[in-house]
Amino acid sequence: MRRTWPAHVTLIAGALVMLAPFAWQLIVSLQTLSDSLRVPPVLTPSWRWENFTDVFKTVPLGRQFLNTVVVTAAVTAGQLLLCSLAAFAFARLRFPGRGVIFMVFLAVLMVPQELFLLPRYEIMQGLGWLNTLQALISPGVFGAFGTFLLRQFFLTLPTELDEAARLDGASPLQIYWHVMLPLVRPGLLALGLLSVMWSWSSLLWPLVVNTDPEQMTLAAGLASLRGQFQTNFPILFAGSIVASLPVIVLFVIMQRQLIAGIAFTGTKG
Repeated sequence: MRRTWPAHVTLIAGALVMLAPFAWQLIVSLQTLSDSLRVPPVLTPSWRWENFTDVFKTVPLGRQFLNTVVVTAAVTAGQLLLCSLAAFAFARLRFPGRGVIFMVFLAVLMVPQELFLLPRYEIMQGLGWLNTLQALISPGVFGAFGTFLLRQFFLTLPTELDEAARLDGASPLQIYWHVMLPLVRPGLLALGLLSVMWSWSSLLWPLVVNTDPEQMTLAAGLASLRGQFQTNFPILFAGSIVASLPVIVLFVIMQRQLIAGIAFTGTKG
């Protein structure tokens, strides 16, 4: 115990630093507008629970919550299906140019996503998809990171499984679906949780492509609460807490599976 107390002190201090913004968010969400704007700041809540109901009156939070659920579910399903198919091809199939194509995939990870903003917007505008949910869903259903992550899992599986399945007359698609996919369940779970968190909290793209409040996600809808001259921070923070609760609960429940899944990707290159 004497040897480990410095590590415990450091971890506790780090945890307190990370939790401080969330504690401040909770305090401000229960304050009045005047208290939230005071200098020096008021460090105690005013217990104004009406902020959590006022946020539903200020923006269509219920509709935006439903939009976020639909977009997140569709993006996660697309990531799991398309990324697993691509990862299986890169890890288990032999075809000309496989290494070069995969290096191009990895190079995409180094490009800032902001560079794709304008081309994506022009594509959505050409398709007539502005202010629609499909504009939020379509760019996120496939990703280079998900392909890389699942490829690492497929590489850990013995090649004898493929050979045995081929001897039984299975096609590559049957091998993928019936043999390989059940064995990479930890990777699918890790990618699914990451996709949920990324899609749920995505702000820049939803804020650009959808300007109709009824078609916004929670992150974009809450960002619209920021005024040009003044912002009602108690209502904004109350909405942020409501929006973040589902993801926090999901992460608390599934954090061990997520950490195990990410750690397992480094077992084979």
